[in-house]
Amino acid sequence: MKFAIDAMGGDNAPAAIVAGTILAAKAFPDLEFVLVGDREQLSPLVGDTQHIEILHTTEKIEGTDAPVKAVRSKKQASMVLAVNEVREGRCSAAISAGNTGALMASGLFGVGRIKGIDRPALAPTLPTIHENKGFLFLDVGANAETKPENMLQYALMGSIYAEKVLHRSNPRVGLLNIGTEPGKGNDLMKRSYQLLSEAPLNFVGNIESRYLLEGPADVIVADGFSGNMVLKAIEGTAMSMISLLKETLGGSLYTKVLTGLMYGKLKSIKTRMDYSAYGGALLFGLAAPIIKVHGAAKSEAVFAAVRQAKTLVQEDVVGTIEKNLHDKDRDWLINKA
Repeated sequence: MKFAIDAMGGDNAPAAIVAGTILAAKAFPDLEFVLVGDREQLSPLVGDTQHIEILHTTEKIEGTDAPVKAVRSKKQASMVLAVNEVREGRCSAAISAGNTGALMASGLFGVGRIKGIDRPALAPTLPTIHENKGFLFLDVGANAETKPENMLQYALMGSIYAEKVLHRSNPRVGLLNIGTEPGKGNDLMKRSYQLLSEAPLNFVGNIESRYLLEGPADVIVADGFSGNMVLKAIEGTAMSMISLLKETLGGSLYTKVLTGLMYGKLKSIKTRMDYSAYGGALLFGLAAPIIKVHGAAKSEAVFAAVRQAKTLVQEDVVGTIEKNLHDKDRDWLINKA
C-alpha cells in the first residue's frame, strides 16, 4: 500500500509534512510513501528513512490561488501530481494540507465522483465530550452553495461510513439548524429536513450548534457555508480556551503547583478534544480516498491522516459507500436527487 503526500501544501510545509510522514513510515513499516515536492528541500528532511521516495516538482498551489484556475494552469503542482499518482493507480490515497478548493478540484478532475453523487463533501470527524464518541460532520466547506438533494447525499454517505467504518449500529443522523423544531430555518433547511425524514435513515431531526460536542448524533449534515463557519468557531473556541487556561494556571506559584498536580487530567482533556487526532477530512463522494489535512497541521496531524488513510483503504470505504448507495432501499433517492 502506497500513499502520495503533497509535501508543499500547508502553513508548516515541508518540515511538518515530512516529519509526520517519517513518523508514519516508522509506525507502519508495511506502507510506502511518495512525497511530492522540491527534492532540494525534501531530501535533507527525509534523510535515509526507509519506504519514502520523492517525486520532484518545484511548482505548488498557493492558498491565495483561485482553485480551478490553479489546478488547470499548474499541472505540475505538488497537489495535482499527488492526486495523479492515485488516478494512475500507483498510490491508493492522496493527502494534502494545501488549498481546500484546489484539492477538491484536483480530485474531481483527477479521480472523479462516485456514481450518483453530484457534489463531494468535506467531512472531518470531530470529538465530543464523551470519550471515543466522535461524530462525522459534513459538509464543512467543499461547497459554498448547497441544494437539498446534496444534503440528502451527504446524509446517506455519512450514515454508511458511520455504520461500516465507525461501527455505529443504526447511526443517528442530524441536520445542523438554528432550532430543533421541524419548521425552523430557511428554505434549504426545511426542504432538507423533509428529504431526510423520508429517507431510510435514523434521522433524529434538527441539531443546534451549541449541542454538537455533546454528541447528539453520529453524523451531522450541514451546508458547506454554515458547516465551515461552525467548524472554525469550534476550533477558535478551543484555542482560546487553551490560551486562557495557560494564562490562568501559569500565574502564581500556587496555580503552577496546582497545574502540576492536575497535569495528567488536563492532558487527558486536551487529548480527547484534539480533532487532529482523528485524522484529516475525507472528501466524501470522490472515487478514491483524498484527504484534506488542516492548513496549520503539525506532524502529529499528518501522522493521524496517514493512519486514517490506511483504514480507508483497508476497509474499502469508497467501494463500500458506492455499493451501499445503490442498494434497493437507497437507489430511488439517488435517482430522485
